[in-house]
Amino acid sequence: MTPLLRAARELQAFFEARQWRFCMIGGLALLRWGEPRFTRDVDVTLLCSFGAEEEFVAPILSSGYRGRIPDAAEFARSSRVLLVESAEGVPIDIALGGLPFEELMVERSSAFEFAPGCALRTCSAEDLLILKLFAFRPRDVLDAETVVVRQRGVLDWPYVERHLAPLVEVKEKREIMETLARLRGLQ
Repeated sequence: MTPLLRAARELQAFFEARQWRFCMIGGLALLRWGEPRFTRDVDVTLLCSFGAEEEFVAPILSSGYRGRIPDAAEFARSSRVLLVESAEGVPIDIALGGLPFEELMVERSSAFEFAPGCALRTCSAEDLLILKLFAFRPRDVLDAETVVVRQRGVLDWPYVERHLAPLVEVKEKREIMETLARLRGLQ
C-alpha cells in the first residue's frame, strides 16, 4: 500500500473512532470517479459547525498530525482549513465543512476499495464535479472533464446544477455554469 493510501486510511480511522462525519475529496475521489492522475496529498472534508473549529483542530494536532505551516491551528480557525501531515510526511488538507452542500456531500459519500484492506469514504461523482467546477482552476476543469467522460450516462445532472448554481452565484463567475453546459454536452 502506498504512503498516500496509508495516510488516508489512518486519518479515516482517526475520524471514525471519534464518530466524526467526513469524506475524501480531491485526488483520491478523482482516482475513483475520473481519470487517475498523480496526487501527493490527502484532501478531506470534515463536518464542523461554525465556531466549533477548536473541538476538531485541537485533537487532530495533539494526536501526532503535524502542522505544515506556523500556527496551523490559528490558520484553521480563520480559514477553516487545517494543513497537516501524517507521520510519514504525507500532506493532508482538512477542509472544515459547515455549509448545507458539504453536509449533503458527506451524507451521500460511500466507501470504495482502493487496495486490499483500504476502503476509503469518498464523495460522489456528482459532488466531485461540483467541487472541481467551483474551484475552476484549469487543472480542476480538466479533472471535471475526466469525471464526465468516465461516468458517461450515469451522472445526475439536475443534482449537479441544483447545487452548483447557488455556489456560483456567491462566486459571481458565470463561466462556471457555461462550462457545466459544455461538459453536459459531452454525454
